[in-house]
Amino acid sequence: MSFLLFQGSVLAYLLATAAYLVFFFNKQQKVRRIGYLLFLTAVCLHTLTIVARYFEAGYTPITSHHETVSFFAWSLSCCYLTFRWRYTVKNLGVFVCLLVLALMLVAAFSSRDIVPLAPVLQSWWLPIHASVTLIAYGFLALACIGGSMYLLQEREIKKKRFGLFYSRLPSLEALDTLNHHCLSIGFPLLTLGLITGSIWAKQAWGAYWHWDPKETWSLVTWFLYAAVVHQRFTVGWRGRRAAILSIIAFLSVLFTLWGVSFLLKGVHTYAS
Repeated sequence: MSFLLFQGSVLAYLLATAAYLVFFFNKQQKVRRIGYLLFLTAVCLHTLTIVARYFEAGYTPITSHHETVSFFAWSLSCCYLTFRWRYTVKNLGVFVCLLVLALMLVAAFSSRDIVPLAPVLQSWWLPIHASVTLIAYGFLALACIGGSMYLLQEREIKKKRFGLFYSRLPSLEALDTLNHHCLSIGFPLLTLGLITGSIWAKQAWGAYWHWDPKETWSLVTWFLYAAVVHQRFTVGWRGRRAAILSIIAFLSVLFTLWGVSFLLKGVHTYAS
């Protein structure tokens, strides 16, 4: 059942992305509304996919590569919807849909096998730690998307050649607000994810920290975002510098999520 729901959500994300791309070029509001409805449909199907997978597996489906990428895509989608509910950022949905669709395609080509949980994963800390961390990654991904859009729009303005992107991207102020909003939520959640992971490690292995490669890179990522938040909220960095720092820090998120699992060995290798 979860497989059919997953396929349906991928198809809905694909159609939503196509509709948003058409709107990006022709600016017809009717097409944008269709894209948004398709995106909502995709998120609903995706939510049902996760629920169905939970009942099939008997545990929170955030352990395998397929499950982690799928949950990350779902988190990003939900984070976008919460932001859209409060703010209007023109054509943000186009870029979000492209990234979500890319993640779903990665999940689609990953093994969907359900395997018994390792003893260390048989804990209530699994859904708490993993879900909080991945939701944090969703907000931080949104900040990265906003930063990329900011740099594109700033480039258009500096060149004084108001081409394809200028009229289709939001103002620099709106994109800076997006960065502020996502960091304000994403960083505290990232911190909570680090704390819950340490508590779980104490229960599982008898120590709060082992300097495992995944733990180390999680800490590196936290320090990068701590620097971003400090520069943003204390020093007052905004605009271009905040956008660049958000992109660099998110690259560390991606390496923590995938690079460590595939390139480095440690006690978290089972999650790959």
